[in-house]
Amino acid sequence: MRKFWKRAGSVGIAAALLAGILQVAPTSFVSMAADEPLFSSECEDLTLSNDATVATKVYNDEYPGYTGEGFVWVTSAGTMSFTIDAPETGMYRLMTRCLVYLGNVGETRQATVSVTRSDDSTWSKDVKIAHTESWNDYSWGDIKLTKGENTITFGGGWGYCLYDNMTLSKTPKPEYDKATDVLTDAKATSQTQALMTYLKSVYGSHIISGQQEIYGGGHDNNLELEFDYIKETTGKLPAIRGFDFMNYNPLYGWEDGTTERAIEWAKDRNGIVTASWHINVPIDFDKYELGDEVDWQKCTYKNYQASNSTFNTANAVKEGTKEYEYFQECMKDLAEQLTKLQDAGVPIILRPLHEAQGNEGNYSDGTAWFWWGDRGAEVYKELWKLLYNTLTEKYNLHNIIWEYNSYNYANSDTWYPGDDYVDIVAYDKYNCEYNRDDGLSFGTPNLSAISSVFNYLYELTDGKKMVAMAENDSIPSVENMTIENAGWLYFCPWYGDHLMSSTYNDPDELKVTYNSDYCITLDELPKNLYGSATPGTTTETKETTTAEETTTTEATEVSVVTTANTADDTTVTSAETTTASTDESTKTTVTTSDSTKSTEETTVSSDTTTTSSEKTTTVSTDESTEPSADLYGDVNLDGDVDLSDAVLMNKAIAGQVSLNAAAKANADCQKDGIISSDDSMTLLKFLVHLVNSLPQ
Repeated sequence: MRKFWKRAGSVGIAAALLAGILQVAPTSFVSMAADEPLFSSECEDLTLSNDATVATKVYNDEYPGYTGEGFVWVTSAGTMSFTIDAPETGMYRLMTRCLVYLGNVGETRQATVSVTRSDDSTWSKDVKIAHTESWNDYSWGDIKLTKGENTITFGGGWGYCLYDNMTLSKTPKPEYDKATDVLTDAKATSQTQALMTYLKSVYGSHIISGQQEIYGGGHDNNLELEFDYIKETTGKLPAIRGFDFMNYNPLYGWEDGTTERAIEWAKDRNGIVTASWHINVPIDFDKYELGDEVDWQKCTYKNYQASNSTFNTANAVKEGTKEYEYFQECMKDLAEQLTKLQDAGVPIILRPLHEAQGNEGNYSDGTAWFWWGDRGAEVYKELWKLLYNTLTEKYNLHNIIWEYNSYNYANSDTWYPGDDYVDIVAYDKYNCEYNRDDGLSFGTPNLSAISSVFNYLYELTDGKKMVAMAENDSIPSVENMTIENAGWLYFCPWYGDHLMSSTYNDPDELKVTYNSDYCITLDELPKNLYGSATPGTTTETKETTTAEETTTTEATEVSVVTTANTADDTTVTSAETTTASTDESTKTTVTTSDSTKSTEETTVSSDTTTTSSEKTTTVSTDESTEPSADLYGDVNLDGDVDLSDAVLMNKAIAGQVSLNAAAKANADCQKDGIISSDDSMTLLKFLVHLVNSLPQ
């Protein structure tokens, strides 16, 4: 049955239309709707605790530019609070205009935000607010509220902050289609591009299951312990297996079979490979001679402050130093293993030099976990680029999807190596023992989707890079990921108790996740993922549940054709097809071939993408028939008329996407045979009740 019309009833939008503001772009229409505050106030009008007072100056120092009659001066533990009647359960963003008046530029002060929800659950989070010389808009992140009255409290911590005004708005949903599947390496192998295209095809609508193995000899020589546990508990196996190349090093290096297991996982079991690299340095580096063997107990991957190592990371990027030569040897050992993968046709999601910032270590204060981060952000970024360029240029390795491990501190953006050196941004979630955000105590799993972290990393690259959970303790629940709109690309619990102890992952919850429609397991990856899969074919089909909203349509197909240049200058075409029906939908699969191939399916396109690698995304359209409109305004053919149709129409008008014949017929809201900004304006007017029916 065709669904009823959906309309957006916004007085503000209607007024803007009447004023002639929205002449072309439904995109700005959506932004206005998303940014409209649910609640706003001068901070002095909120409920204030002790140590929070209304002021106009501090110790005779004036801070001009505040709004209202003053600002709230927090000297230590002072807080502000307010109660809001949330219209629905979901994510909401708190913004304040504030100024940290103590310290130097770039330094931070700690504060806390907490909420008591309508269902009596609680949540809190510590944040860091950076010192600035003038008033600054600061986001406290995203807060989950339940429908009904919720009380939010913020401030406290170390204090010494001035608060001017605040707003609370619905958190904008991530635009997952903004993420690129264009690899930074223009010479990427066809298998690597096929994997990247597949990852993009499921990003935001599913999460891929993963599991880290223990490195070295395993648990009493059993490297399958975690995987056997998952199989026995859930009946499934993870799609991604995490490895570590730690033991391939110039010091005590030994063959632990990691590379061969990775090849077997990809080639024989059709799985996806990811790996980290806990590369070691000699603790007594001053006395170390290049080529010497060093016992593993005299090596470290920790920072120099904790390990007392004499290895100077700042020298590792300077030619002519011993540290530089040593790092060259480390990269040579890593390249040898990655070459074996490349020769076998196995791509890898490589996560080297991970968790570099540690606990906010960008001031070289010793809080970085590992040696590669212990000299601060600038040295780290040079080291990352040296590794990237050496592996791709010197060793001709083009089977790597480069994954950067970030944090979400106030200054984490200063560590990012740049879009030209990163394919995926990842986060390591450990919040069961510390930094819980679910109101519970240690001893139980933390099922939060940590959407505030996801959104921070999403905004770090303006949504251009997919965001993954590269390590974790508890796996977030499917329910929370859906409610919080946190579309993590994959999860990958650390080995041992982090997976198998009920303190971190309840077996029943693990079973629910692995058998959910939202989670992709090993048996559900496309057959022959890396080269000759038949489009639309998986080893198993299950219903699709998206991170935003499940939508069933009547035999609607979406196909994307992607062309890229490979190392041997041959043209590789990847096709990804998703078919949705009234009853069920198949998970997207990817195929590649060595010749250009066009699709004949009826299509509604995603955005066209062009980069320096000359990779373009286009959509083929079968326009052999011109059907009459089935439902005017229903541009995306989902049975509803809403804001998403206005957005898609505007993209089509701008030439960013192509519409098939059925979509074009529905988009012709003026019924003149032409799709133009007039149709866009007519649809917008209908959505805000300025016209009562379509077509006009």
